[in-house]
Amino acid sequence: MASWLGGLGSGLGQSLGQVGDSLSSLTGQISSFTKDILLEGAEEVGDAATELHVSNSRLREIESINAAQKLENDRLKKVCSDLEEKHEAAELQIKQLSIEYRNQLQQKEVEISHLKARQNALQEQLQKVQTAAQTAQLGAGVLPAATASASYVPEVRHSSGFEGDDMDFGDIIWSQQEINRLSNEVSRLESEVDHWKQIAVSSKVQGTNDAEQSEICKLQNVVKELKQNLSQEIDEHQHELSVLQDAHRQKLVELSRRHREELREYEERIEELENRLQQDGVSTDAVDDPKITEQKKKAQSPDGGQVEELQVVKDLEDEIRKLNHQLSSAKAENKNLLKEQEFAKLEKIQIAQDYEKLKSDFDALQRSVAEQDALLKEQKQPQSKTSLPQDVVSLQQALLEAENEIARLSSLNQKELTSAQHKHENILSSNTEDQNSEINQLRQDLERKEHELDESIAERETLIAELEELDKQNQEATQHMITLKEQLSKQHTETDSIIKQLKLDIDCERKKVSELETEKMKAIKELDSQKEKLSHCSYALNDLHITKQQLQDNIKDLQEQLRKAHECNSQSKKEIEELQQRLKEREEEFHVSLSKLTEKSNEESNHTCQDLILKDREVEIAKLQNVVSENKRINEDLQKSLSNLRIENGKLMATIEELKQELSDAISEKKKVHLEKDTLVEALKMEKRQLESELNETEKRLLEQARNYEKTIEDLSKARSMDTSALQLEHERLVKLHQEKDFKLAELKKTIEQMELDHQETKEMLTTSLGGQKQLTDLIKEKEVFIEKYKNQALQAKQELEEYMKVSKKQDVLKQNLEEKDRSLAVMKEENNHLKEEIERLKDQQSRSTPVVEPKTLDIIIELESEVTQLKVIKSNLEEEIKVLKKTIEDQNQATVKLQQSLQEQRKEIDESKLQCQQMNVTHERLFLEKDEEIKNLQKTIEQIKTQLHKERQIIQTDASDLFQETKVQTLNGENGNEKHDLSKAEIERLVKGIKEREMEIKLLNEKNVSLSQQIDQLSKDEVGKLNRIIQEKDLEIQALNARVSSASYRQDVLSLQQQLQAYVLEREQVLAVLSEKTRENSQLKTEYRNIMDMVAAKEAALVRLQEENRRLSNRSENSSQEMSRETIQNLSRIIREKDIEIDALSQKCQTLLTVLQTSSTGADNGAGGVNSNQFEELLQERDKLKQQVKKMEEWKQQVITTVQNMQHESAHLQEELHRLQAQISVESDSTSRLQVDYNGLIQSYEQNEKKLKSFSQELAQVQHSIGQLYSTKDLLLSKLDLVTPSVATAATVSQLSGVQCSPPEALSEESKLLQNELEQLKKKLQEKDSTIRILQENNQRLSDSVATASEIERKSQEGTESEMRQIKEKHDVLQKSLREKDILIKSKSDQLLSVSENLSNKENENELLKQAVTNLKERNLILEMDIRKLKEENEKIVARCREKETEFRALQETNMQFSMMLKEKEFESHSMKEKALAFEKLLKDKEQGKTGELNQLLNEVKSMQEKAVTFQQERDQVMVALKQKQMESSALQSEVQHLHEKEQRLNQELERLRNHLLEMEDSYTREALAAEDREVKLRKKVLILEEKLASSSTAVENASHQASLQVESLQEQLNLVSKQRDETMLQLTISQDQVKQYALSLANLQMVLEQFQQEEKAMYSAELERHQKQSAEWKKKAENLEEKVVSLQESLEEANAALDAASRLTEQLDIKEEQIEELKKEGEVRREMLEDMQNKLMNLMNSTEGKVDKLLMRNLFIGHFHTPKNKRLEVLRLMGSILGLKKEELDQLLSEEQRGVTRWVTGWLGGGAGSKSVPSTPLRPTHQNIFNSSFSELFVKFLETESSPSLPPPKLSVHHMKPLGAAGTGKTSSTPPNSQMQDSPVSGMGRRPDANPFLAPRSAAVPLITPASSSGHLLMKPISDALPTFTPLPVSSDASAGAVLKDLLKQ
Repeated sequence: MASWLGGLGSGLGQSLGQVGDSLSSLTGQISSFTKDILLEGAEEVGDAATELHVSNSRLREIESINAAQKLENDRLKKVCSDLEEKHEAAELQIKQLSIEYRNQLQQKEVEISHLKARQNALQEQLQKVQTAAQTAQLGAGVLPAATASASYVPEVRHSSGFEGDDMDFGDIIWSQQEINRLSNEVSRLESEVDHWKQIAVSSKVQGTNDAEQSEICKLQNVVKELKQNLSQEIDEHQHELSVLQDAHRQKLVELSRRHREELREYEERIEELENRLQQDGVSTDAVDDPKITEQKKKAQSPDGGQVEELQVVKDLEDEIRKLNHQLSSAKAENKNLLKEQEFAKLEKIQIAQDYEKLKSDFDALQRSVAEQDALLKEQKQPQSKTSLPQDVVSLQQALLEAENEIARLSSLNQKELTSAQHKHENILSSNTEDQNSEINQLRQDLERKEHELDESIAERETLIAELEELDKQNQEATQHMITLKEQLSKQHTETDSIIKQLKLDIDCERKKVSELETEKMKAIKELDSQKEKLSHCSYALNDLHITKQQLQDNIKDLQEQLRKAHECNSQSKKEIEELQQRLKEREEEFHVSLSKLTEKSNEESNHTCQDLILKDREVEIAKLQNVVSENKRINEDLQKSLSNLRIENGKLMATIEELKQELSDAISEKKKVHLEKDTLVEALKMEKRQLESELNETEKRLLEQARNYEKTIEDLSKARSMDTSALQLEHERLVKLHQEKDFKLAELKKTIEQMELDHQETKEMLTTSLGGQKQLTDLIKEKEVFIEKYKNQALQAKQELEEYMKVSKKQDVLKQNLEEKDRSLAVMKEENNHLKEEIERLKDQQSRSTPVVEPKTLDIIIELESEVTQLKVIKSNLEEEIKVLKKTIEDQNQATVKLQQSLQEQRKEIDESKLQCQQMNVTHERLFLEKDEEIKNLQKTIEQIKTQLHKERQIIQTDASDLFQETKVQTLNGENGNEKHDLSKAEIERLVKGIKEREMEIKLLNEKNVSLSQQIDQLSKDEVGKLNRIIQEKDLEIQALNARVSSASYRQDVLSLQQQLQAYVLEREQVLAVLSEKTRENSQLKTEYRNIMDMVAAKEAALVRLQEENRRLSNRSENSSQEMSRETIQNLSRIIREKDIEIDALSQKCQTLLTVLQTSSTGADNGAGGVNSNQFEELLQERDKLKQQVKKMEEWKQQVITTVQNMQHESAHLQEELHRLQAQISVESDSTSRLQVDYNGLIQSYEQNEKKLKSFSQELAQVQHSIGQLYSTKDLLLSKLDLVTPSVATAATVSQLSGVQCSPPEALSEESKLLQNELEQLKKKLQEKDSTIRILQENNQRLSDSVATASEIERKSQEGTESEMRQIKEKHDVLQKSLREKDILIKSKSDQLLSVSENLSNKENENELLKQAVTNLKERNLILEMDIRKLKEENEKIVARCREKETEFRALQETNMQFSMMLKEKEFESHSMKEKALAFEKLLKDKEQGKTGELNQLLNEVKSMQEKAVTFQQERDQVMVALKQKQMESSALQSEVQHLHEKEQRLNQELERLRNHLLEMEDSYTREALAAEDREVKLRKKVLILEEKLASSSTAVENASHQASLQVESLQEQLNLVSKQRDETMLQLTISQDQVKQYALSLANLQMVLEQFQQEEKAMYSAELERHQKQSAEWKKKAENLEEKVVSLQESLEEANAALDAASRLTEQLDIKEEQIEELKKEGEVRREMLEDMQNKLMNLMNSTEGKVDKLLMRNLFIGHFHTPKNKRLEVLRLMGSILGLKKEELDQLLSEEQRGVTRWVTGWLGGGAGSKSVPSTPLRPTHQNIFNSSFSELFVKFLETESSPSLPPPKLSVHHMKPLGAAGTGKTSSTPPNSQMQDSPVSGMGRRPDANPFLAPRSAAVPLITPASSSGHLLMKPISDALPTFTPLPVSSDASAGAVLKDLLKQ
């Protein structure tokens, strides 16, 4: 850390040193600069030219110094920026370090807290030991020596926070010291603990009373508890304090960053607080010590236990009072804190209110600023910022208040911390003192007090936390307030200034606008006339364009129709191909089935089955033939339509040619129009030149008009938005209608469901399908109408596009105009800049040469200023125009972009609509074809089904058991009984079922399609109507736009068109959205329709079943109970059959899905990626259907259960049938075991098939190997053939070989590589031969000269060479032929190999696909099994529930029976009571009558009756019990029957599953076997073909070799003839090619010579070669040398020519110069004479003015004396005296007197100058205010400079003299800074404008020869008259300085 800080400090020191060095160098430069400028006077020269040169050099020097200073300044700036960056980096590092140190501090504090806890624990142990020792000593009477004070109060030192970042180091040091101190304290306490333990042990040895020990133990326990509580409290308080300190430190760090100055004051306060804390700690220690001593004295007192205990009690009571007092004080403090909190909350609320007010003000200001910014964008001019001092003052006051509040809150926080610390220390000290002598009686009081203390502490913590939060909020609020106020003040000032400027600008512009309006009117009229002419031309052009585009559109439409026709044709061809493939497949299947039938006919005797199969096949073939014939018809129709289309195309081509002719005519007319237009444009250009000045004014008027038009456009847009809102309303209405239709649809669905119950027959469905077909035809017609409407719309859209294109062209024209105006603006800007520069230069000249101002220059300046003001006005106008034009350009660009986008979108939409129409047409055609086919198939299938149904019904009417088995057989095998063999019947049955399902689906789809098509038509009609209305509206708008285009205002039209375009785009998007929504709704309705149709089909099937069951039930009710039981069994068997049928249907669906998946996986390569998702959706839908069917099954189950419950009385019959069913189940189990055996056999056969496939693959590999060997043999043959080849053939053969090498297959072995190496070697040899042949040819060319000598030898060697040539040619021909043959062979073999490899890969792919299919099937089976298990589990659950319900039902029945019994008993009792009452009445009557005997009889009868009733009741009870038992038995039997039924169902399901699985497996295996056999056959065929090809190729090779040998022989025989023919051809060549004779002869001779030389004379040729080479090299060198010489000669020639030209020019220039010199000499002599005259005159003037003093000068001196400060007035008087010729001594004497003499002298001096009253006093210059502090000599020099500018009027000279002198004067005064300025600079500053110094200037500058006739009214500026005395300036020597000049002046 220290090293880092040291490095930082050293870096800062270096950087500061650099800064200091740079500053010192700067000061040095400035001092040297001042010296140089002061010494300038010494370097001045008398001559004007030299003076100019010197001044220029000095200027350069000054500029270089200035540049150096700038560089230095830049360097210093960089250094400053680097230092700032370093400073920031240092600050960041310091922040990081401070964070690290804070973390360390927190860790240390945690350690301290742990150490303190340990210390407290040790103290507790010490105190325990002490108490034990004291008790021991009290018992023994021994008084131990006083030890160190036990009650150690831990001194809690809390730093008041980080006073700055420097506090971190101090805190760390303090924490380390604290740790050391605490560790020492711990060790000390441990030693004390050991000591006290020893004492306790010794005391225990001595022995004490048991009672005392028990009391001691109790007290110790109490003390321990209290100590633990205390230590916990202390830890909590310490933690709280540490948290508070951390928060406080963070606050202080934030404050230290913002307010470094305030932190110093805080540091002083914190130091004071720390001192107070230390003093308080000392006082607490002092308080603790006397209490401890008192306790010890009490312990040592000899009075005994009771007195001491009383004293202890009293002390404790006192301490409790103290604690109470402290509690009350703490509560009071809490109340105060609460009050402060409330106060803070109020302050916070006020701050929040202020903040809200400021926010509102800020928002208002922002709005105003936004408005002003908008105004500013229109008129950008320089802004003058004005300050608002009142706002600044108020903000400063608010800042001060916020700072005071922060300081007050921080001081409060510190005070609270210190008070809290004091409280904690006091409480701790009091508690630690009381611990040693507490009693059980006061424990409760202490606990209560502690509880109150805890509450108070908690309250205090919450208050502190709230205070901290309030502090933070207050700080944030104050900061926000400050920032807001600053922003507001800035914005306020800016806005005020902007508002003022804008008001002024607006006033100026209003005036300008009023002037320009009148001029604009004239220009607009002229423009209108021009625009009308242009509009007529443009209309003509547009008409031509429209016709052209219409023709192009027609052509495009015709092309599209042609394309459609081609597409239809291609589709029909594809369909025909597909049908042919299907036919082939069917034929193959037919053949396979026939073969199988023939095989099986030997084994079986079922010939009838074969006949049926053959019939079915014939029917199928007939169907297929019908389909093919229909396809042929369709194809013929398509061909006819194609021919018609071609005829139409020819007609259209003719029309196109006619249109082309018309176009050419139109173009010629257009050219004529263009010529006329060109003439018009030239005339317009002439007018434009005149109107350019007027156009600038008219544009402003146009802008105003544009604004008005914009307003109108906004109104229109509002109206448009209203239209859009109306459209939205319509859209909402349509949505509502759609919802209503949805509701209606839902209701219709319900009605459909109800109607479905009434549907019973399938004939109605057929009729509806026919009706649906008619409706579809109607629908198609309506669609065609709709398509035609769309086409019309597309045409309209095209027209709109053309109009938009016109608009875009007009916009381009406008853009070009704008660009031209921009260019002119740029030119104007450049001119303006030049004028500005000239004005600045003139201003500089004015400021510098004010004393020597000429009247002409002043006039010029005034004129220039007026011009500048005018230019500024023009500039402002131009800038405004530029802004407006830029805005218009941007708007136009945006509009063009939008137009392009809209055009693209419209094109896309048109294309999409066309595609959609095409797709719709295609899909409709396909649907018609498919549905026609399906209807025909269905009609046939329905007839078949009817026949089958009749048969099935006849079979069903037999016995139940037979039925049960037969139905199962039917589900598997159709009508036959053989399950395993007759697969074709099962397939036919499946097809029939699939056809039925398809039939149902097609009918339902037809109905749904009709309803949907009606809805779509309604929607499309509504939408088309809306679109037509919109298009009509847009046509009207377009017409209005065209009218506008014809009018004058282009910009308005452009803007309106843009807005209309946007509106159209929005409307189009809305329409598209509506269409997309409708399409989505359509698709949703279709999906819903499909789902509904599935539901309907399921429900229809269920209805049919219900009806059948109803009939059966009615039959049952008529028949006896036995018949009922049979019918129930039949019903159950039917249900089982239906389930079997459903399972079969599901398995078929699974198979179809698998096939679909396979086709989708194979078709994925063709780009049909989106099929999978559709298939998955279909699968999901089918799963839903299956779930629904499962639900239906469950319902069926419930119905069956109810039927079973109804049949409770038929238990006996059920038992008999149970036995039968068990027997059947045993039979079925046997059949299942057989099926399993068959299944295992099939699996084995599948494995065998796989083995066969592997063997086939091995055979294939062998075939490939054989092919590879064939390739190797072919390559060997090639290598043999290609051994000898000439140079011409090699290139071709090499290319062929390389091609062969590039294209071998991958299957070639290592032999091919060897062959390639051999081929490469052969290539190398061929290349070497080529190189030798080339060398020989070169030798031939060189030796062409020496051929003449060796012509005789050549004739001899001709014969040998001819024979060799013949042989070579023969070989070459033979090789070429063989090569060609081999190439052909190779190509054929490679093609064969490729085809074989492709076939192999295809087969492998097929195998993989089959494997995947098998795995998929297995997975599907598993899934189905899982589903079945789930269903079984669900069924079991349902059965359990049913059983529970049955038990409940039984219990309820029993209870019901009991209740009924009770009711009967009660009724019986009531009846008996009534009888008794009647008897009693009779008795009473008898008593009255006196018949008592009868009464007794009656009573006896009553008793007997009662007894009978009792017996009857008992019998009835017995009967009821017996009934119940029978019911229970019947219910048990029923449950058993149900169980058996369920078992039957499960077994049946498993059987069906296994059968289905077996069938599927058999199907798959048979298919695979068939496919494998097909592949075998194909592969064998291919192998045979390959072998045949090999044989043929070998025979061909042999034939070729034989032919080659024959050809060689024939060629040898024909060689003689060829030689003769060659001679003849040579002769013919010589005759035909006379020019090429020499070359041909020389070549032939050279060849002969070469061969001769190779045999005999190689040495001769080599020598001659060398000689020739040397000669050629010499000749080449000579040629090169000659070329170099030629080049050098050419260069010298060019130089000589240039020198001659230069000499001639120089001679001419010399002549001119000589003439000029002579003229100049003459002029020089004239000027010398003039100069001599001037010098004489000047001498006369000097003599005449020697003794005179200028009154004006003396007057100014006198005034200057009074203006100078009093300190420097003596210098003025001395100067006056020196001018008047007084000596120094006299002056001193006069000055030594007390100003009396001076005043007299001055008055006398004034009295002498009475004649100079008329001279006016020079007014003080503004610069004199700064010169009061300077010396009088400087003032005097300045005065002389200002006063001595005018001079005598000299005689008039020639023009040549005037120019240089004037230039010198002005240049000097303007450029060279004089000495006087440099003398003033240290005092008055460097920034003043330098004035001319006539004393230091040369003569030409000081005494101008031209009279400056000043226009100003000042007398000093006017020429001095001859009568007045003048103070003439003297010529000064070059060595004299400013001081010397003064001295010379004073001497004179």
